[in-house]
Amino acid sequence: MAWLILDRPEKRNTMTFDFFRGLTEHFGRFDADPNVRVVVVRAEGKSFCAGLDLVEGAALLGDGSAAQREMTRWRIKELQDNISAAERCRKPVIAAIHGHCIGGGIDLTSACDIRLASRDAVFSIRETRIAIIADVGTLQRFPTIVGQGLFRELALTGRDFTAEEVFRIGFLNRLYEDRESLVQGARELANEIAANSPLAVQGVKEVILFTRDNGLFPGLDFVAQKNSAVLPCEDLKEAVGAFMEKRKPTFSGN
Repeated sequence: MAWLILDRPEKRNTMTFDFFRGLTEHFGRFDADPNVRVVVVRAEGKSFCAGLDLVEGAALLGDGSAAQREMTRWRIKELQDNISAAERCRKPVIAAIHGHCIGGGIDLTSACDIRLASRDAVFSIRETRIAIIADVGTLQRFPTIVGQGLFRELALTGRDFTAEEVFRIGFLNRLYEDRESLVQGARELANEIAANSPLAVQGVKEVILFTRDNGLFPGLDFVAQKNSAVLPCEDLKEAVGAFMEKRKPTFSGN
């Protein structure tokens, strides 16, 4: 289990450009490390993430020239790619959210596989309130998780919404009473996932994302190809042996 900790508590973990680049770096490292089977993202301080650092974000505006606008477009594409690093990571990613999760915080957690929160968590797709369009993933990923109905209200109003509200519509998997139980719950869930065959777990994530983006029948073709590529494997033999011997399997990822 790897922990990715947002650690700029004095600024409520607002996102600088270095922060975005760090996502690509860290998730790429987790993806390549065979010893990492699950990643948990959590935060220090009072908030999970209060969104983009607006002082740095102002640099995107520039002088309004055509050249500057094209540079802004490419910078936005780069930030999108940074957030997508969590989704591209073959290892499952769990977000453990407390306090405020605003703007870019929702972009990041939407790109994670599983979201947990403490009851004090407060969310907002805040961009409409500061006269911009959310542009690094929320508008694309959030509705695929919860559906279009309430999502459109939240995106258009920019209002705050509670952990209980998004738990009911399926954005959150589980709610916890406080931050301590949240972190413990994330640890227990990560351990449960990590105990499974990493080949199977990573394959499931790949198939889920491929099917979401390409449709039912291409997804069926992809999973047939995926399973034929990995079976038989040592983990399958270990699973059968453990069943016969009435013990828990120990998977190696081979």
